[in-house]
Amino acid sequence: MGARAEHRAEHRVEHRAEHRVDTVDYHTAGEPFRIVLGGLPPIPGDSVAERRAIALGAGGSATAPRPGALDSVRQLLVREPRGHAGMYGGFLVPPDDEAHLGVLFWHKDGYSTACGHGTIALGAWAVDSGLVPAPLDGTARVRIDVPSGRVTALVHRAGGRTTGVTFRNVPSRVSALKLPVTTSRGVVEVAVAHSGACYASVPAAALGLAVEPGQLPELTAAGREIRELLADAEAVVHPTDPLLSGVYGVVLYDELPSEGGELRQRNVTVFADGQIDRSPCGSGTSARLAVLAAEGRLAPGEVLRHESIIGTVFTGQVLAGGDPLAEGVVTEVGGTAHRTGEHRFLLESGDSLGTGFLL
Repeated sequence: MGARAEHRAEHRVEHRAEHRVDTVDYHTAGEPFRIVLGGLPPIPGDSVAERRAIALGAGGSATAPRPGALDSVRQLLVREPRGHAGMYGGFLVPPDDEAHLGVLFWHKDGYSTACGHGTIALGAWAVDSGLVPAPLDGTARVRIDVPSGRVTALVHRAGGRTTGVTFRNVPSRVSALKLPVTTSRGVVEVAVAHSGACYASVPAAALGLAVEPGQLPELTAAGREIRELLADAEAVVHPTDPLLSGVYGVVLYDELPSEGGELRQRNVTVFADGQIDRSPCGSGTSARLAVLAAEGRLAPGEVLRHESIIGTVFTGQVLAGGDPLAEGVVTEVGGTAHRTGEHRFLLESGDSLGTGFLL
């Protein structure tokens, strides 16, 4: 063996990885979604919801997950230098019964019960990877078990390519339409809806703000404040599952001029501990659809054009049947997802930063 070959062999030994994680990354309307394909420890539990509860730990919360091998992988992927505070993703797990796949959604603060933009990305990946057969032209149905229940991704195809995904959410129910909340910017009326996760929505103008990138620090602060003020409100308690209770996201929105008969709004959703959804927020869009239906502003089949703070768009509608103030309504939210990369992340033995850091 020559000197150069010996050097290459030594180099490989020096950089032997302690742990390896394989992912495929997508963005849905600008919001990242990192799908973990390999490198996970066993995830115990008999259902997707139970696996999330175990990941959180007995008596834990979404912002205080139990330390362990699984959470170390989450930290590795969401922290710098391999990720960032705005990263979002999912661990693939077995479905509860006859779905195509199950998923545990995660972000920098823990594990969420729902993720619309992630569902759109998973639908695209399931078809594009060949996991779920799809026609060259037409629509494939991808059934996904998430912690809040069964959702379906309708993956639209043309010429052998995925052109868009519409996800059908669990029923969305409104628990308050005009809940007064006293903020540092005055009293505002908040609507609260449960759509796989609990969302509070407020017109940005009521806070003296507009959904513009230049006002993002003020919007983030307002969203965090409203979330904290609603912590003990009866409206944020889920009627059947305490793990679905508590405000997950605050949707701050602007009204936009109607175009072609479509209702238009722009929003920024502040979720978890001050994270910003770059997309129009899929589950948050479901919540807005239920609120608009309860207000009598959106009839079944009518379209909401929902823009994000970066200008990307989801479209949504309420399906016929159901009551947004009682058992809830079924919503469909559509958008696009695109693959951004395939990654093999390494944690080398002796790396003093370990699973990384957050700034």
